[in-house]
Amino acid sequence: MGADDTVPTALDLGPQALVVARLAEGVRDDQLDAPTPCPEYAVRHLLGHLLGLSGAFRDAGRKDLGPATDTAPDARLPDVAPDWRDRLPEALGELAETWRDPSAWTGETRAGGVDLPGAVAGMVAADELVVHGWDLARATGLPYAPDEAALRVAHGMLAPSVGDPSRDAIFGPVVAVPEDAPLLDRVIGLSGRDPGWTAGS
Repeated sequence: MGADDTVPTALDLGPQALVVARLAEGVRDDQLDAPTPCPEYAVRHLLGHLLGLSGAFRDAGRKDLGPATDTAPDARLPDVAPDWRDRLPEALGELAETWRDPSAWTGETRAGGVDLPGAVAGMVAADELVVHGWDLARATGLPYAPDEAALRVAHGMLAPSVGDPSRDAIFGPVVAVPEDAPLLDRVIGLSGRDPGWTAGS
């Protein structure tokens, strides 16, 4: 991690969860089948993934281990049900509320079928919300301004990928981005995304 990036003990995921919820609110029905920066994911699949990860990391924070926390994210192609517009903001709110409890950041838990410390799970949740928020915004043409604290945590978690050229980022090989680029672009590159991605890419 960089000098400004420390492992949080109780990062409030609420502001970033709210950013994602507001983005989802702006998605039109005719955009659900549009491509996204996530390979093989249309917007509907990305929304389904956000719904699934919200439940999984909520349960991880509660140490309520079971199917939601044990299932790998690539086990199946996610999708959304007709009531997703009501369910997604509710799930994001539950996720944020769970991680406001300091106990969520302690001990051991599980997410995506992987056992990991609570503090690391919280960082992964922040990173997922930041990067997939960007995915959703880029796919739908909506403006995106992630929560600064969550963005810095995502950067701190992803930055070690740069030190090992053979190591893939969470979402794929690191994409080179100028060191003086905006922090969001650097995080997106570290995640394995091209910050210049467009729907026609």
